Amino acid sequence: MMGLDTVDLARLQFATTVMYHIIFLALSIGLATYLAFLEGMWLKTGNRVYLGIYHYWLPHFAVNYTAGVVSGVIMAFEFGTNWSVFSSKAGEISGVLLTYEVVTAFFLEAGFFGIMMFGEERVGRKVHFFATCMVALGAYISSFWILASNSWMQTPAGYAFQDGRIIPANWWEVIFNPSQPFRFVHMSLAALIATAFVVAGVAAWHLYRNHRDTVARKMFSMALWMLTLIVPLQIIAGDVHGLNTLKHQPAKVAAMEAYWKSEPDREGMPMVVFAWPDPEQEKNLFSLDIPRLSSLYLTHSLSGKIQALEQWPKEDRPYVPLVFYAFRLMVYLGFTMFGLVAVSLWMRKRKQLYQSRWFLILMMLATPIGVIAIEAGWVTTEAGRQPWIIYGLLRTADGVSPFSVTTLVTSLAGLWGIYTLIFFIGAYFFFKLIRHTPESILPDNEEHDDAHEQRGPKDPFSRRYKRQ
Repeated sequence: MMGLDTVDLARLQFATTVMYHIIFLALSIGLATYLAFLEGMWLKTGNRVYLGIYHYWLPHFAVNYTAGVVSGVIMAFEFGTNWSVFSSKAGEISGVLLTYEVVTAFFLEAGFFGIMMFGEERVGRKVHFFATCMVALGAYISSFWILASNSWMQTPAGYAFQDGRIIPANWWEVIFNPSQPFRFVHMSLAALIATAFVVAGVAAWHLYRNHRDTVARKMFSMALWMLTLIVPLQIIAGDVHGLNTLKHQPAKVAAMEAYWKSEPDREGMPMVVFAWPDPEQEKNLFSLDIPRLSSLYLTHSLSGKIQALEQWPKEDRPYVPLVFYAFRLMVYLGFTMFGLVAVSLWMRKRKQLYQSRWFLILMMLATPIGVIAIEAGWVTTEAGRQPWIIYGLLRTADGVSPFSVTTLVTSLAGLWGIYTLIFFIGAYFFFKLIRHTPESILPDNEEHDDAHEQRGPKDPFSRRYKRQ
């Protein structure tokens, strides 16, 4: 298949699975958090608008959560099929961490998911709110263990060797390895940002059609306030995470910057705004630079420098073009988000936040920006680790199962077919769910609010909407 060998095909298959799964994981974290906040605000204030927004997004969360569980199961199976050598050598660490995720997070989410979805008429307000919070907590716990496993593969610690296997020597160091806290914070904030842009984009679409929709206004305003708070925090978290990566994975950072050769006579390192990295010639064929800026954000010094790629053998370097472009896409999208936040504050000050059609169109176009940034960041993380599946300990080529190219091509084609089908089915349900105006899902009258402790319908998917 286009000259790809078994390692490339196994990586491509796993990358496909992860890139689908991470969308569901991120939106599950974000939507669960959002729903818990909405229900809490409703209970605190009694404002029916919060209840309307809660019920508007509850079916979206259910569909997304279900797809996330399915894609996660496929990913777990691939560890045993495509990466059996890795599993046999490091399973006593990686496998245990993923088992903790199932035992602590999945069981917690599954236990309260039914109450959250179908229990509003069967339990009290506080019990239902508790169930929603537990589902949100489960999403974060799931992310914690998944990132603990991935971070350990990036920055292994607390391990020992026994009979050719990598075994745990100190579980605390394994779990809280050098990059895990930074990666967990970075991913959690990214999930909130991605969800907020989706919510803002959907609200913008409804406001474009009717800028007087009360629920859409509240939804839009809340999402933009969330972005105003979280986007600057993410920039800071990304900077701290970058310093950690520079300390523990300097080759990855050199690839992110396409920094091929040391330049002792040059003061500081320029930021490469755009370039055409050429791994064969070990240089950038074209480069647009900003002097010293790279030194500033990499080392927090105008004269600081990092190790150049020439200090590693070619076989120990990641594929520079992929890492370079993915990293820049993530960063440029991050600053685009910051710009959108700044514009939203300006529009809010001018009292045109809900009426300005050009701004609403801009936010509709920005709906997937957070998800795309997550994908770009994930590619940077995983491609930048190569050629190691466990950084410095086990090469990717040594961890793959001994399958034939034909077997992997067949399974990859099947996987692409299944995920393409899932994508279109998911898109169909997403657009079907958002076509109803947010205001139409409010309770019909105040008596409904007071009755039965303001509980909702038995089935969130069968809620009756007002006629449009």
